Amino acid sequence: MNPPTPNSGEGPELPEWPLALSDRDADVIHRIEQEGLTEFSFDGLRRLTGAHPETLSRILSRLEELGVVTREPEGYAMTERAKGQMIIAPAYSGGAHIPLLHTLLPYDIRPETVIQSLKGRWFDRLRWVGISQGPDESTLKWVTEDGEAQIDARLVRGQLDIEARVKDGADVSSAVKAAHQLMNRISRLYTSSRPRSRMMFFSAARSRYAPAAM
Repeated sequence: MNPPTPNSGEGPELPEWPLALSDRDADVIHRIEQEGLTEFSFDGLRRLTGAHPETLSRILSRLEELGVVTREPEGYAMTERAKGQMIIAPAYSGGAHIPLLHTLLPYDIRPETVIQSLKGRWFDRLRWVGISQGPDESTLKWVTEDGEAQIDARLVRGQLDIEARVKDGADVSSAVKAAHQLMNRISRLYTSSRPRSRMMFFSAARSRYAPAAM
């Protein structure tokens, strides 16, 4: 975390940074930083951290009191104060990445439209985690029910990259299926406005896991 800054004087008095946190609180914040999450769901964070629901609920309540997170209709969001203090990465670089799809979005499909179409949705065994948003890119994140695999959909400069991070020995077939479901959802956005047009997408890696075209 960055050096502490004084309170702005607006709203209730908040503790200065660095915060006095328990080990469990620090572990949760560390995972949020790793994933670059600016918004997230309770269930998604629980699956990522493996925390017991009651334990995580208490942690998030404390973080809310400390001005780190705020409760939103769709889950939780990092406060502006926290974003200024924490090291929020644009995307988590840890773990083995398996590229699944690379697509060039049509010029008339705005990234914001894609984000709103996918944000908060479940696909097959994938459960919504949250989103990492920076000035130039956004990454939407899902995790499987068993926590064995994670899917990241990254939007940057008119491109969409979908990749998986799986634990050693985990089956990636469900991740591949979920990638197709994500693409089908996006394709419907395009074909609904231009029925005679098609979106082509290309394999991001030469492997038996990467589909070829739609």
